[in-house]
Amino acid sequence: MTAEHAVRALLLEDSEADAELIQAELSRAGLRLETRRVDTRDAFQGALARFEPDLVLSDHSLGQFRALDALEIVDEFRPATAFIVVTGALDEAAMVACLKRGADDYVLKHHLHRLVPAVSAALDRRRRLRALSPRQVGVLRSMAEGLSTREMAERWGISIKTVETHRAELMRRLGIHDVGSLVRYAVAVRLVRPRP
Repeated sequence: MTAEHAVRALLLEDSEADAELIQAELSRAGLRLETRRVDTRDAFQGALARFEPDLVLSDHSLGQFRALDALEIVDEFRPATAFIVVTGALDEAAMVACLKRGADDYVLKHHLHRLVPAVSAALDRRRRLRALSPRQVGVLRSMAEGLSTREMAERWGISIKTVETHRAELMRRLGIHDVGSLVRYAVAVRLVRPRP
């Protein structure tokens, strides 16, 4: 993030006290923050659309709404957003499920000293993705899914030449110039899920 740009962090957290501890840890490290806290699915979806966060810090479970549910929503509507689970209890099965689904990291609340390095790494990984247009993100996702140029053109009702132009521009913006590296990057930033 540039010095002028505060990191927009959306906290999916039902404890106001825990949210304050998380914010204090990030602020203590000198990270400029603009935060919103929500604790329901509806509020989360609304904040994704209106607040447009760079980062989601999600508790593992808020009643019927879990970090996995939030991660699926983020992947669909804001794939460039970093996602870190910050929770009070270690639930290994939940941790593995979140990481397999594409969470950038998993930090325990009693180890908040790990939060700043996790946030920095997650934001760095996604910075380049935010420079792409929605169509370029679609081309990258489709390439990683294994679609051919012709299949992409048919899917979107555009010419093959237009698909090639989008692909060339996304390669230029990402600084990645081979398909294998593009696919690895798409998996790393959750545009596609790795096959089991």
